[in-house]
Amino acid sequence: MDLHTKLKILGAAAKYDVSCSSSGSSRRNRSSGLGNASLPGICHSWSDDGRCISLLKILFTNHCAFNCLYCVNRATADVPRATFTPDEVAQLTINFYKRNYIEGLFLSSAVYKNPNYTMELLVTTVKKLRKEYQFNGYIHLKVIPGADPLLIAEAGKYADRISVNIELPSSQGLQLLAPQKSRDSIIRPMEFIHSKILQTREERKLYKNAPLFVPAGQTTQLIVGATPDNDLKILKLSESLYNHFSLKRVYYSAYVPVTQHPNLPSIASPPLMREHRLYQADWLVRVYGFKADELLDENQPLLDTEIDPKSAWALRNLHLFPVEVNRADYEMLIRVPGIGVRSAKRIIAARRYSTIDFDILKRFGVVLKRARHFITCNGKFYGERNINELTLYQMLKPTAKQQNSTKVAGEQLTFPSLYPQLFQPEDVHTVITGEM
Repeated sequence: MDLHTKLKILGAAAKYDVSCSSSGSSRRNRSSGLGNASLPGICHSWSDDGRCISLLKILFTNHCAFNCLYCVNRATADVPRATFTPDEVAQLTINFYKRNYIEGLFLSSAVYKNPNYTMELLVTTVKKLRKEYQFNGYIHLKVIPGADPLLIAEAGKYADRISVNIELPSSQGLQLLAPQKSRDSIIRPMEFIHSKILQTREERKLYKNAPLFVPAGQTTQLIVGATPDNDLKILKLSESLYNHFSLKRVYYSAYVPVTQHPNLPSIASPPLMREHRLYQADWLVRVYGFKADELLDENQPLLDTEIDPKSAWALRNLHLFPVEVNRADYEMLIRVPGIGVRSAKRIIAARRYSTIDFDILKRFGVVLKRARHFITCNGKFYGERNINELTLYQMLKPTAKQQNSTKVAGEQLTFPSLYPQLFQPEDVHTVITGEM
């Protein structure tokens, strides 16, 4: 099989993997080396701070020994198969980089023969890129669950970021859809990577030239909607991963129905809005200091798809509002719908010199359309008065949904509708003139 065909097959096979981003690495070029992973230099996927980066995103192989029901590359799937060699991946990366097509590599793989054999091939590839081709660009490498820790430790020396896909939110889900994988085989590598990162940080405090280990940290990805697990369970899992393993990101991938099976949900399209709301809630947990239990509970385990999670939280806690922006602390300001982290910091900095009013808030980037219902400026309130929670809920919906919900159903006037006594059901008339 020629290289172009392999690239076509293995590039398409990698499109379901969403956990690729590049922020956090500052690997510099060395003398006679090629490329670098400096922050301004990368663009084609999306980093966690919104920058666009370009990566060569491929699988090493889509020959898989596992038969996960949700996966397009499962062992029993009837799809074209291909496998790169380490030299082919290295040469593709270097050639694309020199042509300015890419600024880094995202390399994942199906489980070829067994986890250790696959991991050895991946390590050989990134080692070849770093040692033989002197490539100092960004590399994101996937760890194969079940691989030996020594191989993971070796991979961490050459990759900027590595990730272990947690795949499904619960052990029951794994047992149902991916019985060849276990929760332990996924969590243990995460734990090992976290401990190695901490160990390396301590070593670099003592020895400036101590080798790096995964300088951009680790991430993971899980599928949403393939099992009955609710949003509360998913968010609590993400919160636990952030707290215990200091993950940079948890990526959510809406389940794409690629096959039919009794254990899989019967859906016509991926639950993209649910995925979107989970990303918003994850951002609140990771950046705004919310707890998963504050956003959802056992009585309401699913995120509202009509309004964003912060607005939904504010509606459930109306007794905390309105907030006076000239006195509220930072933690409370960022909980107001329409006020983000950057706006809250500007408010805190500016009010040391003057009193904040609504015009200043607008200049600070506060979305007053939403925030005005939850704040006062110098005691002045510009939200709607005497409205109940349900009315406010309707007002916080996106504009298009508000228009659809308030639109009165109408129909074109016709002669028969105006003069029903003159027309009989069997009468035939033209559409334009109404002539009978």
